[in-house]
Amino acid sequence: MGTTQLETVPEPKYWHLKTVLSDALDSEFRVGEILPNERDLAARFGVARATLRQALEQLELEGRLQRRRGVGTTVAPPRVGIAVDPDRHTWPGAPGDDWQPVDAAEAEAPPAAVARLLETAPGDRVHIVRRSRVTHGQPVAAELLYVRADAVPDCSGVASVSAPARAAAVLHALQALELESQDRTVELGSARAEDARQLDRLPGAPVLVVTTRYVADGRTTAVAVSTYRADTCRLTFGASDPVALLAG
Repeated sequence: MGTTQLETVPEPKYWHLKTVLSDALDSEFRVGEILPNERDLAARFGVARATLRQALEQLELEGRLQRRRGVGTTVAPPRVGIAVDPDRHTWPGAPGDDWQPVDAAEAEAPPAAVARLLETAPGDRVHIVRRSRVTHGQPVAAELLYVRADAVPDCSGVASVSAPARAAAVLHALQALELESQDRTVELGSARAEDARQLDRLPGAPVLVVTTRYVADGRTTAVAVSTYRADTCRLTFGASDPVALLAG
């Protein structure tokens, strides 16, 4: 490989280097291939190792690279398209839903943003169902589903059963309600400590947060806050099947 010098550009040098490295990943390296060491890469591009590290860290955040202790920096596999289909008019836990219930609890104080969506008053109880989504054996998303307790009154006595059974009971009770509508929003966020553990990420890692509001009996009955790994997946909408997509 020849030596590539960076031209003078108005953007930060590490950001321009990130673009150059990204092109090199597409044209010169295969998935899983180990990159040259930092000294060789810095010499090739004519930059300081600190600048190189900044570019590599950014590519890792974007899911282009994986750093593994004892192995080195390798080219990450393509992001996987994960279907988030707004046309599926079903409750969480309906047949075909690939989320796995993990736990459920009852609480009086959901996050303020969720309480506004649910239109609950102080002291109103809600069920909180924790779920996990796994693709190809890897965790890709964690979810907290908030359900108004007064919408599923038969679930008030399930606290004594096992955690998965509590979650299954709340999800089963939702199926008896007539779902009138649902809507979704997507935004970039940072992984909270609990979600980070479930997703095998560091706290503060970039994530995609999908908030879904479910309406029944003329009011918001449930709100799902789904946290997806931003480094390994892209969200797909519509009727198409999930497909592998290139990152970058």
